[in-house]
This record gives sequence, C-alpha cells and structure tokens, in this order.
Amino acid sequence: MTGASSGIGLELARRCATHGFDLLLCADEPLDDAAAICAHEGATVETVQADLATTAGVEALVTSVGARQVDALLANAGHGLGQAFLDQDFDEVQHVIDTNITGTIYLIHQVGRAMRARGAGRILITGSIAGYMPGSFHAVYNGSKAFIDSFAYALRNELKDSGVTVTCLMPGATETNFFRRAGMEDTKVGTSEKDDPADVARDGFDAMMSGEAEVVSGWTNKVQTTIANVTPNEMLAEQHRKMAEPGSGQKK
Repeated sequence: MTGASSGIGLELARRCATHGFDLLLCADEPLDDAAAICAHEGATVETVQADLATTAGVEALVTSVGARQVDALLANAGHGLGQAFLDQDFDEVQHVIDTNITGTIYLIHQVGRAMRARGAGRILITGSIAGYMPGSFHAVYNGSKAFIDSFAYALRNELKDSGVTVTCLMPGATETNFFRRAGMEDTKVGTSEKDDPADVARDGFDAMMSGEAEVVSGWTNKVQTTIANVTPNEMLAEQHRKMAEPGSGQKK
C-alpha cells in the first residue's frame, strides 16, 4: 500500500485492515500514526518510509516485501503541482512525473510479475478524473493521470485470464493534503467542498475486491467524466483554468 500516510491512501489501508489483510505501508512521510490506526483495526502492520519517485525508493519497498506473497497491491502514491507550467521549477515537475508515473509503473512491474507467475493477485491503481481533461494550471498532474488511467486499462487487458485483476480508482477533488502540497489553496478547486476520502476508499476497495475495471467515485464525478467525453478539449482546458488558476478561489 503506497501513499498511505494520509488521505485516500490511509483510508484504503484502513479498509484493507478491517477486511483481514496484513499491511506493508509506504509513503515519503512518517507512517507512525497510520500504522497505529491500522493496527487498531486488527492488522499486522509494517512500514517503509521511502520516496517512490526514485528507483532506490521503489527497490527499498520491494526489498521489504521480500519473498512474501502479495495478495493486493494498492498503488496510490502521487501528488500534484499548481501554477502555470512555465512558472514551475522543473525539478518539482520531474518529481511529479517520477512519482505519479515512473515509480508507480516500476513498482507494479516488480510486484505484478510475481502475481502473474502465481496466477493470482489484485492491483488497485489510483488514477483520477483529471485524466479526462487538459489541466490548465495543473498540466503535468492531469497529463500524468491521463497516462495512469490509460495504463491501467491496458495492463488489465494484458492480464486477462491470468488470475490477476487490475482496477483503476478515479476520484475527483477529495478532502486531503493534496491541494496544500500542490500549492493550490488559493484556487477555486482548492477552496471548494470536496469528497470524503473514506467514501472514495470504500468505492476503490470494493471495486478491487469485485475485480472491476474501474470506478469513478462520486455521482458528480461520474457526470463530469461523461460530459468530458463529448466536450472539445479546448473548452475543457478553459473550464479547468477557472478552477485551478492561482487566485481563482477569491473570484466570484
């Protein structure tokens, strides 16, 4: 379970704990509180603090797994970056790409091979409805989630009849530390009401356990993705600008 220190990741870990899974939690932040919460739910919990944007971080997690059987991999680690692309520090841009894409697929590659060889396993990948639309003032994040959403479907197809299922969880704006870490607290989306991470985690966990291909969490988000499929990209980009442009949270 990656990205498990808070938000959706922590709530997914709690769902796993209450359904009989023992846990190996990983995040780039301290995990003491998350481990205590999951242990209270009855799980045996181990933790690895590592930056999954790096090869070394992913390999540290894989080393901690060792020869143990992984019944479910919940690849949830990810973060965003607000502001206009050309105003961003490129090292921070690279870290978003390496966390959301490179580290995620490297971990899945390492763990997924053992699942395929065993003929059993579940993979839950946290994508986003952001992957449905060009993300003005959040361009790299939305692009990374478009990749992840697409990758999840492709991997699922490659693994059909293998005994390994792949599920893509696609939340919308959720009440987590995401917008603070992305520097988007002054935006319209950053100041708006958001989904409860516990509800998002429930939807994702249930879909994973049922072997479903995808779940868009929340009725409003389901409507939004349906509309996005028939809306020109230029219009979607302009709509996203109104939500994510710096200072938009103060506009009426």
